[in-house]
Amino acid sequence: MRTYFAFTGLLVTILFLISGPWSALAADKEDIQKERDAVLKMRDETLADLYKNKPETKTKVQKAAGYAVFDNTGIHLLLLATSRGNGVAVDNATQKPVFMKMKTVGAGPGLGAKDYRVIFIFADAATLKKFIESGWSATGEADAAAKSKKEGQAAGGAASSSEGMEIYTITKKGVALQATLGGTKFSKDNDLN
Repeated sequence: MRTYFAFTGLLVTILFLISGPWSALAADKEDIQKERDAVLKMRDETLADLYKNKPETKTKVQKAAGYAVFDNTGIHLLLLATSRGNGVAVDNATQKPVFMKMKTVGAGPGLGAKDYRVIFIFADAATLKKFIESGWSATGEADAAAKSKKEGQAAGGAASSSEGMEIYTITKKGVALQATLGGTKFSKDNDLN
């Protein structure tokens, strides 16, 4: 009888040890999928807003080698400006999403919070591939102003900051925005890919 309880206890312990990591792994996979879904939803909403405000961009996106969409939230407090965001790049040939992130650190006087979205349209496959594989750093002052309407979303003008791509900005709340991409680094998100 004692052997039976020892064997049963050992079996329960082994099952507990095996199931613990698997259930944690399943929970991690669920969280990762939720994050991916949120980024893809943001992409769809952002593109819909862009097309509504600049209808000509729909054809540009469809005919392009690919595009990338990012959601950026930043804080500018006294002399330090930081922001971060998530996004996705899509090769139009494969339609496969590559999840990415963006980070900005800057300096200069100011106070406030910025919440905007950035859309890249890539004219050629080489520029898109370089953006996805190597990332992209906006080291200069790559500004794209977004003008506000009385209501709704506002789309900014395109800023050709690099050969082979166009950049658009959109505010979420329709307020005037000067999106400075200087000091911004775009790179693959290894946690979501």
